[in-house]
Amino acid sequence: MTVQAQLHCLCLFTLYLTTGYGQDGRFSGPLKPMTFSIFEGQEPSQIIFQFKANPPAVTFELTGETDGIFHIQQDGLLYHNRALDRETRAVHKLQVSALDAHKAIVEGPVPITIIVKDINDNQPTFLQPKYEGSVRQNSRPGKPFMYVNATDLDDPATPNGQLFYQIVIQLPQVNDVMYFQINNKTGAISLTPQGSWELDPVKNPSYTLMVSVKDMGGQNENSFSDSTSVDITVKENIWKAPAPVEIVENSTDPHPIKITQVRWNEPGAQYSLVEKEKLPRFPFSIDQEGDIYVNQPLDREEKDSYVFYVDAKDELGKPLALPLQIHVKVKDINDNPPTCPSTVTVFEVQENEKIGNKIGILTAHDMDEMNTINSILEYRIVDQTPKSPREGLFLVDRLSGAFQLAKQSLKKQDTPQYHLTVEVSDKDFKTLCHVQINVIDINDQIPIFEKSDYGNLTLAEDAVVGSTILTIQATDADEPFTGSSKILYHITQGDSEGRLGIDTDPQTNAGYVVIKKPLDFETAAIHHIVFQAENPEPLVDGVKYNASSFATFNLFVTDVNEAPQFSQQVFQAKVSEDVAIGTKVGNVTAKDPEGLDISYSLRGDTRGWLKIDPVTGEIFSIAPLDREAESLYRVQVVATEVGGSSLSSTAGFHLALSDVNDNAPRLVKEYTGLFFCHPLGEPRSLIFEATDDDQQSFRGPHFTFSLGSNSLQNDWEVSKINGTHARLSTKHTGFEKRVYNIPILINDGGRPPLEGTVSLPGIILAVVFIKMKKNKGRDNVENAQAPEVKPLRN
Repeated sequence: MTVQAQLHCLCLFTLYLTTGYGQDGRFSGPLKPMTFSIFEGQEPSQIIFQFKANPPAVTFELTGETDGIFHIQQDGLLYHNRALDRETRAVHKLQVSALDAHKAIVEGPVPITIIVKDINDNQPTFLQPKYEGSVRQNSRPGKPFMYVNATDLDDPATPNGQLFYQIVIQLPQVNDVMYFQINNKTGAISLTPQGSWELDPVKNPSYTLMVSVKDMGGQNENSFSDSTSVDITVKENIWKAPAPVEIVENSTDPHPIKITQVRWNEPGAQYSLVEKEKLPRFPFSIDQEGDIYVNQPLDREEKDSYVFYVDAKDELGKPLALPLQIHVKVKDINDNPPTCPSTVTVFEVQENEKIGNKIGILTAHDMDEMNTINSILEYRIVDQTPKSPREGLFLVDRLSGAFQLAKQSLKKQDTPQYHLTVEVSDKDFKTLCHVQINVIDINDQIPIFEKSDYGNLTLAEDAVVGSTILTIQATDADEPFTGSSKILYHITQGDSEGRLGIDTDPQTNAGYVVIKKPLDFETAAIHHIVFQAENPEPLVDGVKYNASSFATFNLFVTDVNEAPQFSQQVFQAKVSEDVAIGTKVGNVTAKDPEGLDISYSLRGDTRGWLKIDPVTGEIFSIAPLDREAESLYRVQVVATEVGGSSLSSTAGFHLALSDVNDNAPRLVKEYTGLFFCHPLGEPRSLIFEATDDDQQSFRGPHFTFSLGSNSLQNDWEVSKINGTHARLSTKHTGFEKRVYNIPILINDGGRPPLEGTVSLPGIILAVVFIKMKKNKGRDNVENAQAPEVKPLRN
């Protein structure tokens, strides 16, 4: 597409630069208080106003702050004979009196105020030719650490006296990264975020900046400027987090106790502690020297470590830097005895248990720090009741607390139960724990199902997960409520995907068959389930599980109509934006669980770019695509089953459009208000910026600029500034007063290259000075206008 920039024309301005009217818009008038505004630096012999006298007044007298510049003629013509200088005097207070023939005042004196308006006639000047400063490593970015100052004698209320500071050079400049920044208005120098992070006095202990200052707010190419050098020393940052602190718990020393300290880089900081987590009590404090204290004894078993922060703020309460993190570890002492896991720990041992077999593990606890000498426990049996048929029937591992049968197998008919007293000790404390060992009947009976076939069960595939679908029951003739009689149920066949589970009732040994995962008719419509019942305790030698410990049932799953299912939730494709209409840009796939045919359709195709084949799911373009309108085009694809209940489901289709060079360059904005002053005292220029709507590389656009007509080359020239900006300049000063249309060709250098023609207006502004002529013996002024005319923009 071709971009043709429109010509934005300005009206031809004419400035009549002359002396002025009074407040009522007239050049002459009666004697009364008046105020006039006059630009400094104007040519001498400029008329200001003509006062009219009333008889018997025949002449006028001027007094006040005339400075030998302001005069009044006998006919009342007020004028100045030298150029004014606002920096010498910004306001002149004058008085005008009307006199009669005898020089007596007959009217007045009346106050006349002359306001001298500023022009940019003074260069800004730095107060020092060289500045020196220092900054701490890791200082807060954006916080000034020094200032440079310049003065300008022009009016600070106008752009002439508005200064703009800028860092021109940083030496050394590491990896093209600026470590320093300056406030353009105040001259405050601070670190950039990169400087705060990367400054290191070991690598570079000092830097030199070249700083410039411009007036006119730095926005005018004709502004005055000055420069200075700034030498900056980088100092080591002492605002650093101290090493982690260890505090011994339950200290009996007088509190508070100093545990560590922090220091800000300069004196006068205000310190405070900030909790990382809200605690019932916060046992730390800090004084204004930066010393940190613990205020009371700490208990490691209550809390083994603390993390909090230290803030440093200035006198206004503003943070000086990021907070420091303080880590305190509470060091353990052995102040807790071992504790038993319960009042009595119960183990079971079968009466035919072999010597050396493990019976169980006694696990005691110690609140002291784990994996230290304070929490290592040792176990020892100190008593066995009864002691028949002999003492020492059991052993306990000294470190693990594991119990074993020591000397012989046990018989329940002799002693059905033993009570052991076990001493558990750490290096300072001892605790007695009690262990009860029950001798149980041998596991010589297998579980037997009350029936071997639980028949058939029919369920819909959408049956609720977690629901109980069947209760099964087996019995065991071993001693009740022991590991020999407890029954555990397992599914051994017919449920490879684990859709079912069985929970055992600990009182009745009933088994509840529960749906653990959703059933699926399409995966398996019939399940031939085989259950097995077994004990947690091993069977005695010679006894094995047989068919009596197995049972079956058949589960029939019925179909429920389900919506089609897409193979993925979001389909993605990428094509060039210039693909031909009718090009296949992607495809989607979905399946119906019941095997029905599927019809595809699109939803949300707001731009009307796409269509989909209702049978295959292939997606085609049906209109031109445009990356500049939408680079990632999102629509929804609907899959609807054909027949049945016409259920449907949706998925996303995301089409990414890659860019082609199909947009010609254009001006980045409408340039209005552009004009040059006539006659041109010197060649003039203006800067303009170009862009285009295509996707740019990471380096940005690289336009080339040229004049659109060879006939313009004697008067105008275009010079490239960078990839987006160019300068249109006059080549001489001999131009007529009229509007010039300057066509500019801008080429984007793309593939294929595109070229746009834009037009810029050059407006010549006429300047006409006052023309004096005699009329009835007195001076008169033709075509006079107010002197308070705004300066022309270049």
